[in-house]
Amino acid sequence: MNTPIRSTATRWQPWSAVLLGAALLFASASSLAVDAEDTLTDPVLRTRYESINRELRCLVCQNQTIADSDADLAKDLRREVRGMLEAGKTDAEIRNFMTDRYGDFVLYKPRSLVLWAAPAVLLLGGLVLVGRIVVRRSRSMATAAPDPDDSLANDEPASRPTDGKA
Repeated sequence: MNTPIRSTATRWQPWSAVLLGAALLFASASSLAVDAEDTLTDPVLRTRYESINRELRCLVCQNQTIADSDADLAKDLRREVRGMLEAGKTDAEIRNFMTDRYGDFVLYKPRSLVLWAAPAVLLLGGLVLVGRIVVRRSRSMATAAPDPDDSLANDEPASRPTDGKA
């Protein structure tokens, strides 16, 4: 019955390797989001570049910005934005170019007030409709209430007609 005694260090070695591997995997995932050729040396241009890329929708993914997407079209759009920034275009000129070419759908935050106001208008309209229905029903219930002078309301329970059951 000689069982070797394992040290604490040997028990934790496999787990520490797994944890270290997971940490490295998560840390490296963030580096895949940005193209290597899209790095700009000027910090002002880089800030503008990142801001514009967060405002433009990937037309392939549709639920991601071009900054977040890894689609080929998103890479092309990022290169186009970079080229326009380096050419001295303003942010508004770049947005106008993209909307002229791809439509308002390319903007991740649409400019249209209708798209932002529609949910509130629909909710308000629904509340007004429900309120009108409740008021109408309460008025109809008030008019349909039994008249206290009605002969059946004043009758004794024994004199009311029954369905034949005692």
